[in-house]
Amino acid sequence: MGSMRKENEIVEAPILETERLRLRPFRSSDVDDYARLYADPEVVRHLGGGGQTWDPGRAWRHLAFVRGHWLLAGTGSWAVEHGETGTFVGVIGFSEPEGWPGLELAWLLARRWWGLGYATEGARAALGHAFTRWRRDRVISLISPENRRSIRVAERLGETLRGRIPDHFGREMLCYGIEREG
Repeated sequence: MGSMRKENEIVEAPILETERLRLRPFRSSDVDDYARLYADPEVVRHLGGGGQTWDPGRAWRHLAFVRGHWLLAGTGSWAVEHGETGTFVGVIGFSEPEGWPGLELAWLLARRWWGLGYATEGARAALGHAFTRWRRDRVISLISPENRRSIRVAERLGETLRGRIPDHFGREMLCYGIEREG
């Protein structure tokens, strides 16, 4: 099973700071921003489920999954906020639920923040944390073959195409990956 945490060990998402971003634990006040993110058809276009937008209930349940991932696996995703304004930018972080092909690094930003390098900047900080603090040997990113923007982010991070997963929850995904140096 993934990398389960030790019993009775409470794991809270650490805060990661970059030049322009702050990756922090999710809090209950993020629910509305999270729901708006997943309600945007352009944002969810390349996600599983045929690119269907989410209603607020589904977004709430998924945010509970994201928070619970830290408790069960000791890893997870961060709320990303703009460093100067504190405005919610999106989500960057890791998933490795039971049956997943590896520790997956993913990013999802609100459309107004696209094209500014924030996905790469935040994902680079998360990747560094996985390699240095968690001492993980390998990280993957599962990306829809049509998602050119995310493929470019993965490549900027140094990830290379490792293969294709023909049926990952009903759709083909590209598996990008990178190994920890030394």
